[in-house]
Amino acid sequence: MSESKIPQTGQQQERQAAEQAAAAKESREQERREQQESTPHGPLQTSRGITTLDETVVAKIAGMAAREVPGVYDMGNAVRRAFSAVTDRFPSGQTSVTGGIAVEKGETQAAVDVTVVVEYGASIVEVGNAIRRNVIEQVEGTTGLEVIEVNVNVVDVHLPGQDDEPAAEQRSTDLK
Repeated sequence: MSESKIPQTGQQQERQAAEQAAAAKESREQERREQQESTPHGPLQTSRGITTLDETVVAKIAGMAAREVPGVYDMGNAVRRAFSAVTDRFPSGQTSVTGGIAVEKGETQAAVDVTVVVEYGASIVEVGNAIRRNVIEQVEGTTGLEVIEVNVNVVDVHLPGQDDEPAAEQRSTDLK
């Protein structure tokens, strides 16, 4: 009879030890979660305060970065480009650098969508990759946000001679 009690006591001890180990593991996990919640996330959140950015800030930086890429003729879809053409004619009108840019921003990450018109003859693959590199470099370097993706949407190709149409229209009004 004493032999039957020994394995039972051993099983109870093993079960108790397993329960203690599980409780200790849960306690460590809880401490880790609490520490993560109190630890700043990324360069914008420090122990001395939090810096927040509006999506328009990220959009402006991304828009400027995309425009710097050789082979990018213009930004945005046809409606946005037509609106910009009208507003550019006013002396006080400013070109919107956020046209053609859409941003989704979280606390530490951002995703950017870029809509462009590419110059005829430029490699769309190379232009797209250059836009991606430049936007990521500028946004991450300027804001501290991690850019998780940059999607490039090419909506048109600018053909040689398309710029001559407004110039011809301007010449005809100058002669009157």
